[in-house]
Amino acid sequence: MIGKIALEEHFVSEDAKAYLPALGVRPEVQKRIDDGLVDVEQYRLPDMDAHGVEMQLVSLTADGVQIEPDRDKAAMIASRANDELAERFVARHPTRFAGFAAVALQDPKAAADELERAVKQLGFVGALANGFSNIGDLDTGEYYDLRKFLPFWERVADLGVPFYLHPRGPLDSQQMIYDGHKELLGPAWAFGVETATHALRLITSGLFDRFPKLTIVIGHLGEGLIPMMWRFQNRFDYASFGRRLQKPVAQYLKDNFYITTSGNFHTPTLLNVIAEIGADRVMFAIDYPYERTEQAVEWFDHCAISEEDRQKIGRLNAQRLFKLSPAHEQEGQLHWRSA
Repeated sequence: MIGKIALEEHFVSEDAKAYLPALGVRPEVQKRIDDGLVDVEQYRLPDMDAHGVEMQLVSLTADGVQIEPDRDKAAMIASRANDELAERFVARHPTRFAGFAAVALQDPKAAADELERAVKQLGFVGALANGFSNIGDLDTGEYYDLRKFLPFWERVADLGVPFYLHPRGPLDSQQMIYDGHKELLGPAWAFGVETATHALRLITSGLFDRFPKLTIVIGHLGEGLIPMMWRFQNRFDYASFGRRLQKPVAQYLKDNFYITTSGNFHTPTLLNVIAEIGADRVMFAIDYPYERTEQAVEWFDHCAISEEDRQKIGRLNAQRLFKLSPAHEQEGQLHWRSA
């Protein structure tokens, strides 16, 4: 399939290198990841060309600015990362890259202002945050369902751009269940638990009743949320502890969420997601450079879905959601730009 748009693809800015977490991978894998995070032309573009990926939507990698407890320093890192992303990726290769703004939600108003700058001045297509934000110290975090974040969400809704909720690991004080089992931390398990819980906090807080057009994107085929929706709703109806929502919880996933394939290349799970929320709400992603483009594309180009759904998931849904338009089409190559 030509013209694929991949939208959970990462880079690291110069300032954010100090915040990269330990991955516990083999040295050769670590080198591939490190090279991929800092590169544009040597590895990334040839990798895209070799596998039919016409555009990446690029974001600052985890833990990004979310792990910096000093709000002023976090805001500075976010602004400089956005400028670097705009200069090194988007300005030099406008048909191949678009940007998600890094936002330092340690200060919700400053984050809203930075997002607006990134969208209106840099041409970015949305925001991405790597989970909760540390506040004051490394063992205090805040989730974005708190009332203090409402001005930020209002700005997101007013700008009409999506917000990608990307994983990070839990606070050290919340890791007792993982003691002695580092293999469960990170993307293998804890990332999904953390992000799914954060998404449910947003839903049950009534955020989408207040801002019905707000759009959230989550990766990894839904972070495990989809198969749990019936049980969650059944128990929520039984014991909501006084919370009231205008719609069933699963309906918010259908109305306010998009789900990507990043790092979860499993056809039965994809089919389950399509069955629950529809192919119009699913988008292709790789999780580059943590995942290999070759593996993601080999799976997606041949998985057992209809060609109509493959086109929707592979590019058309992203084109519509992020207001991307074809820049030119020639010799079988379809390139995209931010409209």
